[in-house]
Amino acid sequence: MIEVAAAVIEDEEGRILIARRREGKSQAGLWEFPGGKIEPGETAEACIVRELREEMSIDVSPGEYLGENVHDYGDIRIRLIAHRAKYIGGRIRLADHDHCKWVKPGDLTGYEFAPADAPFVERLSGEFGVQEGDSQE
Repeated sequence: MIEVAAAVIEDEEGRILIARRREGKSQAGLWEFPGGKIEPGETAEACIVRELREEMSIDVSPGEYLGENVHDYGDIRIRLIAHRAKYIGGRIRLADHDHCKWVKPGDLTGYEFAPADAPFVERLSGEFGVQEGDSQE
């Protein structure tokens, strides 16, 4: 099983950074929370910092643990470990993705995510299910 760390990166406006896998990569065309494979002896938090520098040229500060999801893709099983992270700075330059966007949590369900990321999409969009002005009655 491959362990992968994912960052749910939030900016100062509360939007979340998502990225689309480029052609030639596994899960090409699907959206994901950025991150990457955890190296031996590395924590998920350290992996997030390293991968975001390598793949997007940005600095983040990992925070709250969001959970794990094990997904079997048939030829490979991964354990996706997700943490919230704060965007600190840097200009985004994409390496493994062909597009990225800052989106409101309630809009995440409008994108087709890689299956391993899907449970986190449901959780995050659910946290924002009631919008300002909506009634819970």
